[in-house]
Parts: sequence; structure tokens; C-alpha cells
Amino acid sequence: MTKNAGALAGIKVVDLGRVLAGPYATQILGDHGAEIIKVEPPQGDETREWGPPFRDDDGTRGPAAYYVNINRNKRGMALDLTKPEAREVVFKLLADADVLVENFKIGTMEKWGMGYAVLSKRFPRLIHARVSGFGAEGPLGGMPGYDAVLQAMTGLSSCNGSPESGPIKLGVPMVDMTTGLNLVIGILMALNERHRSGLGQFVEVALYDAGISILHPHSANWLMAGRLPTLLGNAHPNLTPYELFATATRPIHLGVGNDPQFKKLLGVLKLPHLADDARFKTMADRNANRAVLIPILRTALATRDGVEVAMELLKAGVPAGTLNTIEETLNDPQTKAREMLVERNGYRGIASPVKMSRSKPSMRHTPPDFGVDNRAVLREAGYDEAEIDGLVRAGAVVEKPHG
Repeated sequence: MTKNAGALAGIKVVDLGRVLAGPYATQILGDHGAEIIKVEPPQGDETREWGPPFRDDDGTRGPAAYYVNINRNKRGMALDLTKPEAREVVFKLLADADVLVENFKIGTMEKWGMGYAVLSKRFPRLIHARVSGFGAEGPLGGMPGYDAVLQAMTGLSSCNGSPESGPIKLGVPMVDMTTGLNLVIGILMALNERHRSGLGQFVEVALYDAGISILHPHSANWLMAGRLPTLLGNAHPNLTPYELFATATRPIHLGVGNDPQFKKLLGVLKLPHLADDARFKTMADRNANRAVLIPILRTALATRDGVEVAMELLKAGVPAGTLNTIEETLNDPQTKAREMLVERNGYRGIASPVKMSRSKPSMRHTPPDFGVDNRAVLREAGYDEAEIDGLVRAGAVVEKPHG
């Protein structure tokens, strides 16, 4: 096994979460050393079926790529928590755990006698981290939520798209992943606070709240000036030029954020005279006159090689980059230099973006097959073989997914 030198080595997490936000959060914790025990329901985490593509496992269909990409560095169990014997297994696992992660429908844990009010008394140091759609409060409290629905409801879709396309969801599950990231932040803050108080606490991140949290700068524009976003395609509401431009080869995106960068851009494009044009002096000027400026830049870039001009701009200190496919990005030398791909035993995935000088992330477990670690984890929790067999016969421990 790869040596665990992660910053979270020694932290134990019982992960009852499914789909994306919770599993993504626990993978981050696992990458940085935490021991993650993933507990799936009898039918398995539904993302196992979210394909194709599927992993080929000895000639039979393995889990979908969707599942595989967010469930490494975990050991896998399967329990039917509707059965009291299975809930007792979870209680045993929590006896020495630091964190519980779950995303059940609000009220489910309480129905099972496993709500925070119960767990906080039985395990006072435990951090109970929950993902929910809308939280428990308000007119939508307790309602279910999925990423694309929340993108629409929180206004993200309303500011994404072009006049031709109309509002459109983002191409990645940004709400789910932002929820997962915030859950990690909340867990780490609670772990840190526990050093002072000696106590765990309840941490919740709702998809609705996470979606609202990333509305910048549109939320700021509305709060200050009542200004709603218009659909600008690849352009930016507050910065110009900050959008995608065609070239003779590959399109490039300019990200000019200040006046010095704009002057450098003009130098590379051989348009230095525009630096003294009153219409383009400041960012506010450029925003007011973008309808004039953008066609000039489009003409200047139309005959340039995209890769070459993007590199020339970067060397000059102007944020710019080519429009890459996923394949081009993952094969890029910069991706290799930053060690952003991880491979082990046939597994290939995206590595942790957090680089630490001493506490390195590691790949210790490939994504677990269904219930693969049932018996090992139960033995570690103190069960003998006869007791484990009894749990299997009772249906509390599940060895094969229910169809």
C-alpha cells in the first residue's frame, strides 16, 4: 500500500453519502490521508449505473466512469440501514470515527434513531456533515435537489448562455461540486474547532445555498445597482476584452483584467495606437465601448495562429489560452508537469489540485467494488465470522447489489 503521509492521516470518516457532492467531498478527504469507509445501500450508489462508459471487470460490466472518478481512496461496505442490525454496525463504526457524512432525505436519519440529537450525545466528538437540497428550513425545506435543477433555481442558468441559445446550464455539475468543496471546508473547520472545545458539531451544506454562493459577480451587481445579467455568451459583464476570439487555427480566450494588460495586448497585436484612444483608456471606458473594441480585436486575431498568439500573450503577461478539448487538456504537457493525472492498477483519474510541500496526497485505494470490504471492516470493528455470517443472513450486510 502507498505510504500515507497525508495531512488528514488518522482521521476516520464514515461516508453514507451517494451520488456526487458527498462522495466528491470524501474523496478529497481520502486523497489527503483520511480513512474513508463508504457505506452503500443495498442497491448500491446509483452513480454505478450512470454510464456508459463502464469499467470492464473480468468480462462483466463494472461501475460507470462517473462513479469511479469520485470514489477512490475509500473502502466499500454495503448495509441495509432499514434493519436495526445494520444501524448497530454503523454505531460501532462511529465509536472511533471523527466524521459522519450523509445526504439522506431530511428526517430519515431521525426516523432511524440516528439523527444529530442522538449521535451528538452518544459520540460527542463526532462531526456530523450533511448534504441536502434546500436545508430543513423554509418553504422548500426537506425537498430533494439535483444539480441541474439547482442551477436553474439559483439563477446560474439565467446568466449562462448567449442571446441565440437562451439560458443554459453549465456543462459541469458546478452546484454539486461546489457543495462538496464547501462540505470539506466545513468539516475541516469543525475539526479545527474541536481542538479548542473537544466537541464535534453539525455541519450542513445545501445545494441551494452553494448555488447562490457562486453567483459572483452577478449577485454583487444586483445588490449594489439592481443590475441583472444579460446573456453574453463567452464575454464578461464587468471586463473587456474578456471573451473567446476566433483565430486562423484554434480559438483563444482573452482575460484582460487591468489597464497594463490591455496595453500589452495591444503591443502583441500591433495596435499600440489604441492605447491613447479615449474610448479604451480604462476598464469602464472599454466596457462602455465594447461594441467598437471587440470587432477591432477580432480582425487583428483572425489571421493569427491561436496556439502561437496565446503563448506570445502569456509571455507578455496577458492572461490568454486556447480553447482545448478535454482530450487536449488531459494530454497537455502542463497537466503532466502539474501531476494532475493519477494512475494505479488500471485506474486513471484526476489528481488532487492541492499541492503541499510535506503532506502529500496519495492513491491508496482504487474505487471500491460493491461491498468488497464488508468482512474486513466488520472484523476490525470487533465482529467474529459467525456474527458476520449472521448479519449477512439477516440482510443487514449486503454482499451483492439488489437489482
